[in-house]
Amino acid sequence: MFLPITKEEALKRGWDELDVIFVTGDAYIDHPAFGVPLLARWLESHGFRVGVIPQPDWRSVDAFMVLGRPRLFFAVSAGAMDSMVAHYTPARKLRHDDAYTPGNRHGARPNRACIVYTSRLKEAWRDVPVVIGGIEASLRRFAHYDFWEDKVRRSILFDSKADLLVYGMGERPLLELAERVREGEPFRDIAGVRGTARIQKEFVESDDEPVVHLPSFEEVSADRRKFADAFILVSHEMNPHCARSLVQRHGDRCLVSNPPALPLETTEMDALYNLPFTKKPHPSYREPIPAWEQIRNSITTHRGCCGGCAFCAIAQHQGTAIQSRSEDSVLCEVKRLTESEWFRGSVSDLGGPTANMYGMESGSLASCRTCRRGSCLAPSPCPHLKAGDVKGARLLRRARGLTGVKHIAVSSGIRYDLLDKQPAYFGELLAHHVGGLLKVAPEHLVDGVTALMRKPGRARFESFLSRFRAESERLGRRQHVIPYMMSGHPGCTLGDMVELALLLGRYRLRVEQVQDFTPTPGTLSTCMYYTGIDPFSGNKLHVARTDREKRLQKSLLLCHLAEERRHVLEALRVCGREDAAPLLLGGNERDGRIAGAGGAEAAVAVGRGKRKIPAKKR
Repeated sequence: MFLPITKEEALKRGWDELDVIFVTGDAYIDHPAFGVPLLARWLESHGFRVGVIPQPDWRSVDAFMVLGRPRLFFAVSAGAMDSMVAHYTPARKLRHDDAYTPGNRHGARPNRACIVYTSRLKEAWRDVPVVIGGIEASLRRFAHYDFWEDKVRRSILFDSKADLLVYGMGERPLLELAERVREGEPFRDIAGVRGTARIQKEFVESDDEPVVHLPSFEEVSADRRKFADAFILVSHEMNPHCARSLVQRHGDRCLVSNPPALPLETTEMDALYNLPFTKKPHPSYREPIPAWEQIRNSITTHRGCCGGCAFCAIAQHQGTAIQSRSEDSVLCEVKRLTESEWFRGSVSDLGGPTANMYGMESGSLASCRTCRRGSCLAPSPCPHLKAGDVKGARLLRRARGLTGVKHIAVSSGIRYDLLDKQPAYFGELLAHHVGGLLKVAPEHLVDGVTALMRKPGRARFESFLSRFRAESERLGRRQHVIPYMMSGHPGCTLGDMVELALLLGRYRLRVEQVQDFTPTPGTLSTCMYYTGIDPFSGNKLHVARTDREKRLQKSLLLCHLAEERRHVLEALRVCGREDAAPLLLGGNERDGRIAGAGGAEAAVAVGRGKRKIPAKKR
């Protein structure tokens, strides 16, 4: 049974009043890959009466009153993506689609959805507390650079006027909050909940609870070095086992962010994903929803990522601790999937943010509890990281042996620099789960750029590619690598992109679409973009800011396409690398092939020029 989205559906359950009402910018798909349904089911399993208002028409307050007044609070999320990312391209052009909306239509959610939704709810029910969360709220909880306005904005708590912000994945803080309010504690008096942030008039320090004071909103908006300093301080307080509270003054008030919530244990992860999801869109929808089409046959095995890529928000939102489900829990979900009316034998994905991190853990819990690194892999792997593959390889073998399963794909992406320590997983992957194309994300291959990205460099990719091709040949399988590449990252010049294009030609690889770097709130790369420096070294960086340079960087990776020839030649002239023209464009001016790469692998990075649906992020 679906959670109610109308008063009539609530009454059919015997509920004349709801405890918590979720408001979301996504359509209601009752699938654990989406944040709001997952949290709503989690609260429901603990005895709360929960409803959902999906994609309300923000132009009218009436749409926010359809379920009545909640007894405890409203919980607001912009959806699975930041609403500005959902609406605009890296060139700040308006998109015309929305994969989380029936019919793939744009316009079902407003810009800055958390702010708008909260404003409407306060208009409808002034005295009902509003809690904001999800990816948009999480990464905008401090003063942050906003690419679309090209300025530093205040914490979203000040602009939305919400009563509380839940950051991260949300299960622990939201449940604690709901239970404390249910037990009669006044909402305004609730403090100290991990994974939450709130506004206070004054902050009184305690010797028992050390805090870190960030540069104020006024300081970070006036001084880019102060902005970088604030980012460093925040990045050092991500480990929930040793993090301190963070305080940032905005005028005469303070933003107080408590330490992150503790990661879920395996038993808790199992219980969460074993909740009675229908795994379908609400029956009121009459048009297909692309996001559901993509993930309906996928299984989440774990959450969190210890890679710490500079441009990625997963580590900040899901955490660096790998939180894995048990094998039996995953296999039970696969069995349930095989019983779905739409299932035809193929599991579209068995993984998480990084598929081959399933089951990974630390060899020294004591060291992990005091560590302040933002990445377990960069600049070099942590000596305590156990990159074992026994659990991951065994899970793949057991899952594909289930009755009704014909094929299992691993499409969440692979961290290829771990595979040399994971021979069993590597073997299972190439023998049974690639399906012809394996997605990997080197993002770049020039060492200076990959160091800034916190990605492995050229040598590691060469080693992986050699092993991949040798093993595929040994297996007698025709398999290719899909390399995901990024243009316009801070620190990357046109000369770097020329070198990258030449390397791809040397490796007999090509891409058809390239991800243009978008500065999204809260990431290290965005800090670099805004400040023009590496915050940790203080070194100045080249930043591609104009549409022209961004276009030229992107075109160099698409040099095999005839329509990009003019831009490639312009880029080569600008950076003084006309000598590379014959290698990139070939002898025939109308032939877009890379010279010497007539046997280039069909490595097409499908979807990189479009929005990737981050179903496992929230």
